[in-house]
Amino acid sequence: MMTDLTLWHYLAIAALGIVASIVNILAGGGSNLILPLLMIFGVPPDIANGSNRVGIFFQSIAGIRGFKQADKLPTADLRGILVPMMLGGLVGSLLASILPNSVLKPALLLTMLGVAAITFFKPGLLLTPENAKVRKVADTPWAWPLLFAAGIYGGFVQAGAGFLMLPLFAGLLCYDLVRANALKLVCTLAFTAVSLAVFIWYGKIWWLVGGVLAVGNIIGAVIGVRLALKLSPNTMRWILFVMTLVAVAGALWK
Repeated sequence: MMTDLTLWHYLAIAALGIVASIVNILAGGGSNLILPLLMIFGVPPDIANGSNRVGIFFQSIAGIRGFKQADKLPTADLRGILVPMMLGGLVGSLLASILPNSVLKPALLLTMLGVAAITFFKPGLLLTPENAKVRKVADTPWAWPLLFAAGIYGGFVQAGAGFLMLPLFAGLLCYDLVRANALKLVCTLAFTAVSLAVFIWYGKIWWLVGGVLAVGNIIGAVIGVRLALKLSPNTMRWILFVMTLVAVAGALWK
């Protein structure tokens, strides 16, 4: 049974959607805020997870457009990057669609908290090696399986997927952080499209919630791209870490 939401619920979802989208563009983990909020409002974990993908889909399109206009979107090895990501996204979304809510809710919350903690305590994972040249997936050991694993995570939970992708693009494939962020959005769009199709098939989307999130996420993406071209994500990582603890604690208490 899904709870009834009021106008104030939807306004809160839209407002947090803007904030979450900015966080997603700058680094990742915005869904760490959205999913617990939806569950606190009484939305079942599987429906919250599926509905969130609607906003992420449109956020990714808006963000990619912004990076492309700024000429910060690398395209030379997109096929090598996208294939494992999309295959992983399919596997992850299928798992998220068939697991019961009694398993899915703690799995979502624990994975969100774990990813946030790892990336906070290991900020060096986002550093591109000095004077390094960009590497292709086909020429980089472990790149394909690691991208596949990141796709599984993104298809399963989405929250914090950017924090898994950025170390791969910056630390492993040696893209600078701005271009790594742009690639992150392309991959997010790819595995979100796959997972969205799966969630639609299994009836896991509350379309009004998804639509409200999409509006907020698009606005946030426009703002986030402008900030990403100028600012370091370090401050956002602090904010995200604290807000993740509060949001997960709130959802666990619920």
